[in-house]
Amino acid sequence: MGTKTNRLDDFQAYRTRMNERIFELEHLGIKRFFNLDTAAYREGALDPKTKELLGLVASTVLRCNDCIDYHLIQCVDAGWSDEELQDALNVALIVGGSIVVPHLRHAVETIDLLHEKSE
Repeated sequence: MGTKTNRLDDFQAYRTRMNERIFELEHLGIKRFFNLDTAAYREGALDPKTKELLGLVASTVLRCNDCIDYHLIQCVDAGWSDEELQDALNVALIVGGSIVVPHLRHAVETIDLLHEKSE
């Protein structure tokens, strides 16, 4: 019997597979963009943990569920508590307005899935 997966497992597998495929393209502009993205979350005036929380808020306001999932994984790994994540998602909701509500639902489900995975 195979291991049961959920949408978060599927997302991570798809993201890994497609990023590997994109890197095979050897396109300089795409490689540069990915490098900029990686560099943005390194230690600087703000620590990487805080930057991931900022990424979560921005992704929620921009209504990108894949980005929300990615940043929630990073935020949970970095040690943000549920209460801190909820507070950050509240900021995103206030900034983005009611159009963000479906993505808030998605984020809450993702947090639940991350907890299920860690049990």
